[in-house]
Amino acid sequence: MTDTVASTIVTHLERRGIARVYHVPGESFLGLLDALHDSPIRLVTARQEGGAGFMALAEARLTGRAGVAAVTRGPGAANASIAIHTAYQDCTPLVVFVGLISTHVRDLQAFQEFDLASWFGSTAKAVFTLDHPETAAERVARAFEIAESGRPGPVVIGLPEEVLVAPVARTRDLAPAERPPARYGDDALAAAARALDAAERPVFVVGGDGWDEASAARLRRIAEHAAIPVVSDFRSHDAFPHSSPAWVGSLGFGRNDGAAEAYGEADLVCYLGTTRRDVLSDEYTLGGGEATTIVVGDDADLLAHEGQTTLHYVAPPGAWLDGLTELGAGSPERRARLQRERKAYVAWSTPAASRVGEDVWRGEVFGAMQRLLPDDAIITAGAGNYVIGALRYLHHERPRTFAGPRNGAMGMGVPAAVAACLVHPDRTVVALAGDGCFGMNGQELATLQATGGRAIVVVIDNSGYGTIRSHQERHFPGRPSGTELTNPDYAMLARAHGIAGHRVDDAAEFAPVFARALDSGDSALIWLRLDPIVPGRTA
Repeated sequence: MTDTVASTIVTHLERRGIARVYHVPGESFLGLLDALHDSPIRLVTARQEGGAGFMALAEARLTGRAGVAAVTRGPGAANASIAIHTAYQDCTPLVVFVGLISTHVRDLQAFQEFDLASWFGSTAKAVFTLDHPETAAERVARAFEIAESGRPGPVVIGLPEEVLVAPVARTRDLAPAERPPARYGDDALAAAARALDAAERPVFVVGGDGWDEASAARLRRIAEHAAIPVVSDFRSHDAFPHSSPAWVGSLGFGRNDGAAEAYGEADLVCYLGTTRRDVLSDEYTLGGGEATTIVVGDDADLLAHEGQTTLHYVAPPGAWLDGLTELGAGSPERRARLQRERKAYVAWSTPAASRVGEDVWRGEVFGAMQRLLPDDAIITAGAGNYVIGALRYLHHERPRTFAGPRNGAMGMGVPAAVAACLVHPDRTVVALAGDGCFGMNGQELATLQATGGRAIVVVIDNSGYGTIRSHQERHFPGRPSGTELTNPDYAMLARAHGIAGHRVDDAAEFAPVFARALDSGDSALIWLRLDPIVPGRTA
């Protein structure tokens, strides 16, 4: 059988150990679909390209390796752009194949024609079009290397329709490139150790996707021994075990004051896998100034870092921590400070202790989840005020147990749960969604069922876009405009998909319903009805 461009692409995907390609089919990449027919790679068929892209992004978030999606030209690529933008801002590796028109009708405004590079040139690390069959394998291999190296991100590969089925005279079977982690000598790492030892108010800021249990355990030993508080970048809070006495909370939207204090008052900030970005720094009002700044990560150019840099190590955080010179025990003053910050975090993150001034439903709902979920449960989410409760009350003990967009994209919760069930079929998966968020990709319940996934979907319904309504109240009080929603019966919608649907009208009733859903071993949707954001309006 003659090799084609499509078959060489699939061969390379297999060599890289790609287990799944998430897609919505299109006539522009039939050759790739055919080449995947006899491959062990599983084709996961989504209901909308945005959902397929979010599934691939979630797979990357949960595995540390590039997720793969395939979509058609024009409208399909437009739908997938939300996941590409999210991967770019979140620094998550993603490879998206986009079917294109045939080359002989290019630039003639052919059906669904668009300019791939112009569309994605500002939101992807690289954009390739496979116009030449003999170099296709090299370009695909290069795409994965770009996506996964340096500052990770998305790479978009255009597939002209007729090129996919073009024969390839010389089969190229390219093994993935080996990238040994950067290693620094004792002298270079000793400079960081001396600075950490000398600081009176140091803090570690963790972030990014490059954390596993070994690197988290290493940082825990260092932080506890040296009495250095650990905080996280926005939505990277699963990178470090929350049971550690060194953990004092996360930065960004919905942050706790103790974490902001530890970060804002530090005389040394050590960024591990992240940088000083606008969300974690409250739009650059925290964490700057005269503090000694150590940055550790794969991005040699520090594209997303604002402020000074004292020491910069281009290395994965885990490798850097492995080589770090042993730190001295923290001073009594540092230890007392850490204990105060930890005590404040525990009070803030305990529902019964922190309910005053806080929406009671958040403590009821997420407190119940925290009590009932196993330590290795995976939480997925989209964006909205509802996620604040999850960031506050759900405690993570293992890295890669949370998948949600750091760029605030809505609609990721349900499709991310599909990927989580496929990556970890033996783990408990909970998808969180507001009613606005669910409305964007809730159709992927059908994909969850089709793939045999088992997840609990919690839809938190306040009959509106609550986050935007809260901004309206701050800037234009008493003048709500365009933020109300009229919603269906979500429990009935779940049952239409063959999923158990439960309606909960009082947050106090949530715990027993959630417990029964967990015990069932099957997928379930829990529809939690809150007071509408517009008084007097009924859901």
